[in-house]
Amino acid sequence: MARLAGKVAFITGGGGGIGRATAERFAEEGAKVVIAEIDTERGEAAAKSARARAKNSGGDAYFIHCDIRERTKVMAAFAETVERFGGLHVLHNNAGGSSPQDGPVTDVSEDEFWRVITLDLYGTFLCSKLGIPHMIKSGGGSIINMSSIVALRALPGRDCYTSAKGAVAALTRSMAVEYAADKIRVNAIAPGVVLTERVKKLLEGSKDIEKLAATHLHGLGLPIHMADMAVYLASDEAAITTGQILSVDSGATIR
Repeated sequence: MARLAGKVAFITGGGGGIGRATAERFAEEGAKVVIAEIDTERGEAAAKSARARAKNSGGDAYFIHCDIRERTKVMAAFAETVERFGGLHVLHNNAGGSSPQDGPVTDVSEDEFWRVITLDLYGTFLCSKLGIPHMIKSGGGSIINMSSIVALRALPGRDCYTSAKGAVAALTRSMAVEYAADKIRVNAIAPGVVLTERVKKLLEGSKDIEKLAATHLHGLGLPIHMADMAVYLASDEAAITTGQILSVDSGATIR
């Protein structure tokens, strides 16, 4: 039997990179997947790809336009998910990311700080706040947040992103305790460098790429590596795994 058969999953930022790879893997494993994405073209393309990957697994995929920073839109997206697929068992808070405008505390703009906090932290908080009641009604499930190795080790020059992802890690542990009685597990994936299209562009022409690669013992990460961890965390195989910040970083945090 497919590992996620019978489960309904909601993935934020599912139109590209880690989110799209996860949507495809979830559908392959039999889940009914909602791709919540602000970019309509990317969202539709990801849903089409995930449906194709589902084949005979029983999986499916559907795109819903959603800005995770807006409460009414998140509420509507969850309502549509439940109406379409009958429940909610997996919430993957994937949307987020830093930008070249990030920097040291004394240099970075306050606007950039609030942009990152709103997207990475508030978006995770809001989707959890509004999604958890649906998960409780469905009998429990799994929340998968996206933290980062910057929550576990220093990364100079990214103080906005570090703040947000450190807070996501702390929130993950707190929610794991808070909602255990409701049969909800809460974990976070902490990637190292993941070669999404966005990251490839950021690294293009970088003189530090070889140095960066040397810190990753088995090479730089790919979206599929994060997606495979997400499948495990979403599945019943992870029945007693909760409150964990799981590094999927090619050993970068132990160097």
